[in-house]
Amino acid sequence: MSSVDRGERIAIVTGASSGIGASTARLLAEAGTTVALVARREARLNEVLKECAPCAPNSAVFAADLSVPSDAAELAVGIWEHFGHVDVLVNNAGIPMRKPVTRLEMSDVEHVMTVNFFSPVAMTLALLPRMIERGSGVIVNVSSLGGRLGIMTEAAYSSSKFALAGWSEAVSADLADTGVRVRLVLPGAIDTEIWDQPGNDAPLYSGPLVPADEVGAGIVASIDSDEFEHYLPDMKAVVEMKTADIDGFFAGMRAMAEQASQRST
Repeated sequence: MSSVDRGERIAIVTGASSGIGASTARLLAEAGTTVALVARREARLNEVLKECAPCAPNSAVFAADLSVPSDAAELAVGIWEHFGHVDVLVNNAGIPMRKPVTRLEMSDVEHVMTVNFFSPVAMTLALLPRMIERGSGVIVNVSSLGGRLGIMTEAAYSSSKFALAGWSEAVSADLADTGVRVRLVLPGAIDTEIWDQPGNDAPLYSGPLVPADEVGAGIVASIDSDEFEHYLPDMKAVVEMKTADIDGFFAGMRAMAEQASQRST
């Protein structure tokens, strides 16, 4: 166990080597939170750690592949034991899958669901008994606007993010009066590496991208917020439009696909 004060806030941030996760970790550290940095790329994590250490010197790197849920659960418990407690779990790690359903293999769907849904669930279930015993804790699940909108060519990705959103809602209800809170974050089009990953088609979307630091700031703010759901940026109106006019939503998706096809020719 490391020598951290019992009153020191400890946060696990997965996917912390770049993008939203790295921004969230840096901002948490600037606010004095000790951060457990989790991702596969240890060298990149060490770079983020250097930025966190001046304000949060007890922060540490935990390089790990979250594609095996049982290993993810064991890691979460190991981090708790390293620090003596965990106050915040930010389930941010995720991978894209942009392929039309006609080209999806079952292995594609299983892999995305494992990283984007099952591993966050495993880490949550591993820490929940300890958080409930302490009477405090915050679980922040980073879903996506694609967890409220079924996005064309992203059936596997949207499914994983829908699952994380539904899980978050039900778990939040289950944990009422336990002292453990759940926050659901729904980022839109954010400037991260998710847009340029091997094995993925080009995205249909070609508009502006929101800086990752803005989402990181929103995640940090969500931890102490009284609100469950956080759209970053605020695109709740788009979700409400879909709910009110699903056929209009499908027409808009088809138009976006046609525009993307024209750009590629």
